[in-house]
Amino acid sequence: MSLEYALINDTSWQSQTEWQTPDTPFMSFAFWQALTDTGAIGEQAGWLPIFILVHRVADATNSADSEDNTDTLVDDAVENALQPVAVMPVFIKGHHRGEFVFDHAWAEAYTRYGVDYYPRLVTSAPYTPITGQRVWLAKGETLNEAILKTAIAGIDDIAQQVGASSWHGLFVTPELASIVTTSMPTEIDVELAIAAQENGVESAAIELPIFERQGCQFLWQNTDLLNDSKPFADFDAFLMTLKAKKRKTIRAERRKVAEQGISCQRKCGDAISDADWKAFYHCYVMTYAVRGQQPYLTIDFFMALAVSMPEHIMLAQALDASGEIIASSLFLYDRPDSDKADGDNVGGDNVGGDNNATLYGRYWGALGEYDSLHFELCYYQGIEFAIEQGLISFDPGTQGEHKLVRGFVPTTTHSIHRIYDPRFVPAIGDFCARDRLHMAQYRQQAFEALPFNADNMPEFDGRAS
Repeated sequence: MSLEYALINDTSWQSQTEWQTPDTPFMSFAFWQALTDTGAIGEQAGWLPIFILVHRVADATNSADSEDNTDTLVDDAVENALQPVAVMPVFIKGHHRGEFVFDHAWAEAYTRYGVDYYPRLVTSAPYTPITGQRVWLAKGETLNEAILKTAIAGIDDIAQQVGASSWHGLFVTPELASIVTTSMPTEIDVELAIAAQENGVESAAIELPIFERQGCQFLWQNTDLLNDSKPFADFDAFLMTLKAKKRKTIRAERRKVAEQGISCQRKCGDAISDADWKAFYHCYVMTYAVRGQQPYLTIDFFMALAVSMPEHIMLAQALDASGEIIASSLFLYDRPDSDKADGDNVGGDNVGGDNNATLYGRYWGALGEYDSLHFELCYYQGIEFAIEQGLISFDPGTQGEHKLVRGFVPTTTHSIHRIYDPRFVPAIGDFCARDRLHMAQYRQQAFEALPFNADNMPEFDGRAS
């Protein structure tokens, strides 16, 4: 059997087989349907999706033992000739908004040389700087080099059809990044091939490398190293792992919120009312309004999530002394009682697993400036919830060194990039290599600034590969 690909413009492939549950809510079919139905992805939004369906082509030449069952065997062969294996989403984009891996310098370099940088191709969970799978796998399949090479052939096909400058896989898992980058040629191979062509040496078409970039985000880990690495019993148990000065700072910040007459509460799933959603969206819009921007997502998107995946939603609210909501922070989370390994839930609506259930901080806003409220609503409420629910980690989103001193550990993120114009490959490859070394140094420095006691310091992995 061999692997081939097909390019599909809609989601009809979802019903062709049973799919494994993805590793985050942001790759669930419900989340993507909400994005589609509310216009967050689509041509008008500048996120035009194409789905690369990787399928296994079965041998349909079986012969029948008798004339009586020939038709049945032929029908079965036709039905099983194309076996869906995996699907990778690719977006055709004319901008870089909503990506969180920045390539402005590359775009500027193209412009200086009079070359179009757009359109370009992107594989990501839209508007979501969360590491996770970027391939939906059929039940029983395992991601491997053959599947990825077939998908990349589909990406190259799309790039040729639309004249894309490049492809970017954002916030991919380290496993995917490793498989892809180690199976592709290097920029040195490309330079040698270009030189050979310029010298009149006949050679095969130049195969382009795929480069890796690394970044840094800060994740909280529900691991009490002072108690046999068990989850924390409560927020105070977490505080006891910090140095005394840092404990004092966090307690002071929480006290400041209360002294302003502000109280906080958390609601989950169906307990979140329409009025709560409207209040949240008002706060969310304000985050963009103060910068003179429009939000990426509409209230209809959030209401769609409330209907299709309420079991993955937690809303933290801040109320003033009169009971009015003055700030909101929206989280998604994996269900710790679910099982991602069995693949029984089509499209991953039952996201999560005991070994890696995570809380994700995603959207926040406030109606005014309040001392320490952002820390309380976006970090401390999240930590308390993760402890209560037995979630193993808490990913509060991209950037923000202020997370570091509150016990969020520097963690490597990965993105992969293919440049289709060979003239730009050596320079961008060199940039990526130097950038990985710089980020490794940054993570080392960040790790050394962690506020933990010596007995509760996590292990550091600063590899830049």
